[in-house]
Amino acid sequence: MILPIPPSKRNLRLSVAAILRNASGRVLICERLDEPGSWQFPQGSVGRTESLEDALRRELFEEIAIRPDYYRIIVAKGPYHYLFTRPKKGFDGKQQHYFLCDFFGPDTAINVQTEHPEFRNHRWIHPSEFLLRWISSAKQPVYRSVFQDFFDQTL
Repeated sequence: MILPIPPSKRNLRLSVAAILRNASGRVLICERLDEPGSWQFPQGSVGRTESLEDALRRELFEEIAIRPDYYRIIVAKGPYHYLFTRPKKGFDGKQQHYFLCDFFGPDTAINVQTEHPEFRNHRWIHPSEFLLRWISSAKQPVYRSVFQDFFDQTL
């Protein structure tokens, strides 16, 4: 029997996630390379010496090749938390901060074929089109909260 980890003993990895919104109000989702059919926002861990904003800039460039001059941070919310089904790299789960960013670059600037690709594809959707089945069950409560908090949208 696996007992839940008490909140005071959890080792959560700090991370950021980007909700890029284009001029038509659609948001960018990316399909994971290692899990076909799994769509999510670009996200990643925060380095020890990085601010949340620095990590966001780095992750957006590393994952989808977006430069900071193509978007503007509108609002940040968090932290949101979820636990892994089993520890990964010494962490029990993630503590995430989400950033809503207006994207005003050309669509051609988005490139998932980066040096260390994590995604196979990307697309723009209206927030109401997002389906919870696109993400792991561990992340679903976070995405429910994020869509409620940012879009007043119930998933």
